[in-house]
Amino acid sequence: MKIDGTPYRTIFPDADGVSVQVIDQTRLPFAFELKRLATLDEAADAIRTMVVRGAPLIGVTAAYGLALALRADASDAGLDQAVATLTATRPTAINLRWALDRVAAHLRPLPPGQRAAHAYAEAGRIAEEDVASCRAIGEHGARLLAELAQAKGGRINVLTHCNAGWLATVDWGTALAPIYVAHDAGVPVHVFVDETRPRNQGAALTAFELNAHGVPHTVIADNAGGHLMQHGEIDACIVGSDRTTASGDVCNKIGTYLKALAARDNAVPFYAALPFSTIDWTLDDGVAGIPIEERAAREVTHLTGRLDGGGFATIQVVSPGSPVANPAFDVTPARLVTGLITERGVCPASAEGLLALYPERRRAA
Repeated sequence: MKIDGTPYRTIFPDADGVSVQVIDQTRLPFAFELKRLATLDEAADAIRTMVVRGAPLIGVTAAYGLALALRADASDAGLDQAVATLTATRPTAINLRWALDRVAAHLRPLPPGQRAAHAYAEAGRIAEEDVASCRAIGEHGARLLAELAQAKGGRINVLTHCNAGWLATVDWGTALAPIYVAHDAGVPVHVFVDETRPRNQGAALTAFELNAHGVPHTVIADNAGGHLMQHGEIDACIVGSDRTTASGDVCNKIGTYLKALAARDNAVPFYAALPFSTIDWTLDDGVAGIPIEERAAREVTHLTGRLDGGGFATIQVVSPGSPVANPAFDVTPARLVTGLITERGVCPASAEGLLALYPERRRAA
């Protein structure tokens, strides 16, 4: 995608052929800055502190982080330690573990002297696959939006939650990819953007993306979505996913479950968009089985923003001394999900629906 007319990906090889550059998402939307990652610790810290975030992008960053680690220690012990370090950064998004397992399996038969270069190349392949998957998700989802617009005979309004655009992937995005493809094809689409407390990824990142691409949108408070659905102002919901179970349960940013409940009550179709790397084929019950990351209380108690006169300030918004809980994700049961938009097509949120798109998993079982 483009920023001020210049195409960017969220992560790309540095000119030195060793390190990588990432967009520092903690600086958005008020400053666009790149950050160089040259070591395992820098890659792990970027994932942990959400310099990079979004399940697919976390996976690609972890793959590159493994390559960076092996330049310092390519032994079996060094490989195992690097995998453990990166795995511990974010527990919920399955893409991270998937990418590390894939690269590690590719490397273990190789002599240590070849591992770093092969890891770097494999990370690049994962990045390219992510771009292709997200573009395909966009094509499949855009057809749904075009059908909705044709049936309605005018502009359609799509509600999204958190940021599942190109900033959450290498390029194109998941939930926003259908919107970009539809918009570029002339489908009249408008996006209601949840602010997505406590980190405000919708207000900061999704709005930033849509602004840059020229997609009509309106930022709303997290609690406004149900009201808009009751008054017929939402035609569809599309969200991303950090982990989707083999049965179709969808784990996404906290607050997604409440939007799905409101959508079901108001007969609004609710879709999750995700690539194959986000599917956890080992789990059937997302509520019971997916580990939910608990993040720092300060994300809830404090806000940082730009002052009217310029400059930035961090303010406290919670009564001093009050305890805080900050679960980062929730699970939407498959029964509340109209369909899953993947790189292979759209399917029901069910075991049979997923297996119809991924029949090789049936043979594996």
